[in-house]
Amino acid sequence: MTLNADFTKRVLVHGADAPWVASPMSGVDRRMLDRIGDEVARATSIVRYAPGSHFSAHTHTGGEEFLVLEGVFQDEHGDFPAGTYVRNPPTTSHTPGSEQGCVIFVKLWQFDMDDRDQKRLDTSAGLAPTGPGTRAATLHEDARETVTIQAWDAGAEASFPLPGGGEILVLEGTLTESGETLNPWSWLRLPAGATLSATAGPNGARFWMKTGHLPFARAPQV
Repeated sequence: MTLNADFTKRVLVHGADAPWVASPMSGVDRRMLDRIGDEVARATSIVRYAPGSHFSAHTHTGGEEFLVLEGVFQDEHGDFPAGTYVRNPPTTSHTPGSEQGCVIFVKLWQFDMDDRDQKRLDTSAGLAPTGPGTRAATLHEDARETVTIQAWDAGAEASFPLPGGGEILVLEGTLTESGETLNPWSWLRLPAGATLSATAGPNGARFWMKTGHLPFARAPQV
């Protein structure tokens, strides 16, 4: 299947309102944001694990990147509470699940196939000022992409040129972009050459942001 697979276009999905779609594993559902492929797919999704649900052990041939939004995600490497950012590069494997239930924002098959940089980070710490009323922390940076957590005070404004495109997921508060309000779990993707110009709402905004990666977007090479 293909969903929002034209990377030359602006896409906005209000993730909190998108339908849940069952996965092949009982108790694990997905809100699909973009996708190229079926069960092996270049995909961006919000994934919900019901309490006590687990996926079978598997290897991430194309890599997996995720941010825990709610609850506690678990695998044999540890417990990862809300706010944890994880990169599992190609060749890594695990058996994911959640005893209490959780929701994660996850991206599959979007790594350089030679990337071996595995990370598990707490995104609540380390933000530094980047402008008037704005702070950020870099979670990952390489030749293809930069991943950050951004925290903006109420009414803060900023613009980012996006020569390689970009996307954001709002985590807390609201942002206004192109006259539209982005609420928690709203996901915005802007094409290469665009500029992200946004204003934080009355309660500020906290969001995940990735830039530079869209020229590398393609279907999984299985």
